[in-house]
Amino acid sequence: MLKRPLEQAQSRLLENVSPWRWLASVRLAVAIFIAYFLAARLSLFLQTHPDGVAVFWPAAGVSSGILIALGRDVRWPVAIGVIAATLTANLTSDRTVWGSSAFALCNAGEALLVAWLIERYVSRDFTLTRLRNVAGFLAAAIVGTAISGVGGAVSYKLFHAPDVPFLITWRHWFTSDGIGIITVAPMMLGLVALARVPTPRLEVIEGATVLAAIAAMTGIIIFVLPEIWWDIVVPVELLFPLLLWLSARCRFAFTSAAIFVISLLIVCAVTFHIGHFGKIGPTLEARIWGAQAGIVGVAFSALLLAAAFAERRQHAAVVAAVLNTVEDAIITIDAKGVVKDLNPAAARVFRYSPGEVIGRNVKMLMPEPYHREHDDYISNYLRTGQAKVIGHGREVAGRRKDGSIFPMELAVSEMVVSGRRMFTGVVRDITERKQVEQHQALLVAELDHRVKNVLAQVAVVAMSTRQGSRSIDEFLRSLNGRIQSMAAAHTLLSKSGWQSVGLDALVRNQLAPYATDTNVTIRGTDVMLIAAEIQAVARVLHELVTNAAKHGALSTPGGHVSVSWNRKPNRDGAQLMLVWQENGGPPVTSAIQSSYGTNLIRNLIPHELGGRVDLAFALEGVTCRIEIPIRQI
Repeated sequence: MLKRPLEQAQSRLLENVSPWRWLASVRLAVAIFIAYFLAARLSLFLQTHPDGVAVFWPAAGVSSGILIALGRDVRWPVAIGVIAATLTANLTSDRTVWGSSAFALCNAGEALLVAWLIERYVSRDFTLTRLRNVAGFLAAAIVGTAISGVGGAVSYKLFHAPDVPFLITWRHWFTSDGIGIITVAPMMLGLVALARVPTPRLEVIEGATVLAAIAAMTGIIIFVLPEIWWDIVVPVELLFPLLLWLSARCRFAFTSAAIFVISLLIVCAVTFHIGHFGKIGPTLEARIWGAQAGIVGVAFSALLLAAAFAERRQHAAVVAAVLNTVEDAIITIDAKGVVKDLNPAAARVFRYSPGEVIGRNVKMLMPEPYHREHDDYISNYLRTGQAKVIGHGREVAGRRKDGSIFPMELAVSEMVVSGRRMFTGVVRDITERKQVEQHQALLVAELDHRVKNVLAQVAVVAMSTRQGSRSIDEFLRSLNGRIQSMAAAHTLLSKSGWQSVGLDALVRNQLAPYATDTNVTIRGTDVMLIAAEIQAVARVLHELVTNAAKHGALSTPGGHVSVSWNRKPNRDGAQLMLVWQENGGPPVTSAIQSSYGTNLIRNLIPHELGGRVDLAFALEGVTCRIEIPIRQI
């Protein structure tokens, strides 16, 4: 029992240590090293304070963002890349080996902690396309940088600058790393999402254009805006329209890239005293706090906007998916009757494309008699509120693109969207249902007609049988046989849906009670008879069979009955020629030649089907030749 689990565990272990997996991990670690090292060198280059703390630390966002985007499986390559990059960046500056090692462990632990907090308390498949996730991301960044800042401040005080107060170092670490995660990690998530799902070319062009406009607007804020207008919230206020456009129109990656561009430009302006932005505030510390507050304001606003619009798009996509998959047609119109939307089912029902209907009056989907009724109904409802909008299904008529009119069931409900009254109509094409109802009505009428005919035939048969019977027992036997013959014909017709029945099946059915392998021969071409022909021929065959069983060839062991037929063409269609021949039976008596059965054989076919019957009582046996004009083959 343990063999299979052990084999599975061994397979997973081999998978994890396979050369290709190791190679991918090494490549990722190298990529993390390069990205983190360049970001760290940029941060060290942008130092603005003698204690060596940068305005923001984008490297923290690089490691955290990649780890959040790719998941726990890459935590070791990310940790190794971060440690190696931190050691290299610090050792190439004025940091000691012990200090660089401590900073490396703090930076790696920070990325692992932030990613773990998000996976544990927010979502394993994390994206910033939900407002809840944005809040969780900000909380994880705050907690992670606050904890790592303790280790970083202790390491800084022990190995680099023991005279700098602990709280000042912790505060600088906390703000710079926190801002780095908030501004850069979203861009890492966005780039990974772009790599997984390609973006349409037009959206790329639009996003790049708006990004360039945001960079230009940030430059205007830094260089052109008069100093007297300056306030810490000015960048957020002026950039808000462009961020709103980018969030509403493009994927999240473009918004996150805008956050990074704005943050980098603001940091450069403060660091190198560029433009008016680098001059605000009485001291360098005030300018740093102003820059950080501006970056946080821009990032926070942009992330919330992007998440809000992403949620809206997701909800719209879900609604669209539902509307596109439902079978019922759904049409939305405004108070003026103008079609605002319709789903594919509605387009199929009315045979229009959506572009041919949206923006036009809904009356184009109605027959002419309904136009005035629609106008009066809607106007009266909007004016007085007394008329009730159709809640349950109401049978009306619709008009398709080709002008054809069809029955449909309509249910209308009212809703208010952005302060405007809108009406949603659910349409169901009931053409097929109406056809079924009409067919059922026809079937009921046909059944009623046939039942009356059968009862009339039974009454006639009963009366005629009574007149030809000498006793009550004979009457009951004869009547029962004739009714059973009629029932057998009805059974054959019922099985065929009252369409047509083969003559071969009918003959064998009527002869079955008396036929053996030697006393009956049946042969003929494939001929199909309709209901009226089947019923008449069945009654004639029954009388022939009954007479043969009582007085003819089927009443003695040596008798034989032969039934044959063929089809001959004529001017009107075809002529069925059926021959009944008896041999080896007893001599024919006069009573047989003049009875109810023989009269029915001679008269029913000419009367019911317009055919001919030649019934002969020869010494060698009864012969009956029947000719029937076939109307349906």
